[in-house]
Formats: sequence, C-alpha cells, structure tokens
Amino acid sequence: MEYFMIVVSAIFVNNIVLAQFLGICPFLGVSKKITTASGMGFAVMFVITLATIVTHLLYTNLLVPMHIEFMQTVSFILVIAALVQMVEIILKKVAPPLYQALGIFLPLITTNCAVLGVAIMVIQKDMDLMHSVVFALATATGFLVAIVLFAGLRERIAIESIPKSMKGVPISLITAGLLSLAFMGFAGIGN
Repeated sequence: MEYFMIVVSAIFVNNIVLAQFLGICPFLGVSKKITTASGMGFAVMFVITLATIVTHLLYTNLLVPMHIEFMQTVSFILVIAALVQMVEIILKKVAPPLYQALGIFLPLITTNCAVLGVAIMVIQKDMDLMHSVVFALATATGFLVAIVLFAGLRERIAIESIPKSMKGVPISLITAGLLSLAFMGFAGIGN
C-alpha cells in the first residue's frame, strides 16, 4: 500500500511539472506533437530513474561516508550529464527518427531541473533505494502523462480557430495552467 501511495501521489497529486513546476522547458518545448512528446517523456523517464539510482548509491556509499555531502549537487549534475550522453548515443543508434525529432531538446535533459530535482528529493526525504526507485519511476511517469496530455491538447488547439493574438505561446500557457488546475483536483487523494 505504501508504494501505491507513492505512485499515485507522484503521478497525480504532486506531479513534477504541473504541481512542482520542474521540467517546464521540455514540457513547453517538445509538446507540439504526441509522438515527440512521448519520446521525450520516455527518455526523461529512463534518465530520471537511472539517475536517481546512481545518485542515491553515490550519495549513500561515497559522499556520506567521506563526509562530503556538500558535493551532492555538483556530483549529481555530472552523473546526469553522463547519463544523458549515454541516452543520446543509444537513441542515435536505435531510433534515428526519434533522435532527429527531439533535436536540441535531448541534450537539454542534462539541464532539466526535474531530473536533478528528483535525485535531490529522494535524499531530502531520506528514502531507501527501493523507495527512491519507485518514487523516481512514478515521478517520471507523471512527467510522461503531463507532457503527452499537453501535446494532445496542443495538437487539438492547432486545428481550432482561435484569435490571432492568442496563437502560440499565450494559448499554450493558458492550456498548461488549466491542465495544472485539473491535476489539483487529485490533491485530496494522497491525504
């Protein structure tokens, strides 16, 4: 039951994008098509989960025993950058169309604050490795759900007749705000 509550809370109640406002850059930048958004969502899911495992092990097995916890952020950023490079190389070989579609946004996963945020949150919440993995996977799933829903809404908006002054960024931000409000409806579930 404990893991179930972590999953529901991370996906719906405390969604990394819509409630905590981390990972907004790829959320707004790669959400014009569902296919690209889902590809980015799965890439972020892989990186968040793997980065959380590696950073948790690094923190508990190296930084804490050596009493250099203050190096947490720097070491986490280096780990995340290396993992993103690995994902980029794999996607380039395995799925060239997805690699091309993601374009500049794939290297930007390195600076995606959601990845670093999750790695730091599991340390701040003093989670063990198993809870950290479940939390990371659920949080990344929440990112995937949010970006795919938003991409679907943006695809629909693109074919609708809307005022010229609202096209592009203005309607996207309003839509993101309304989607965030919709997710606030889940707030009572986790309590």
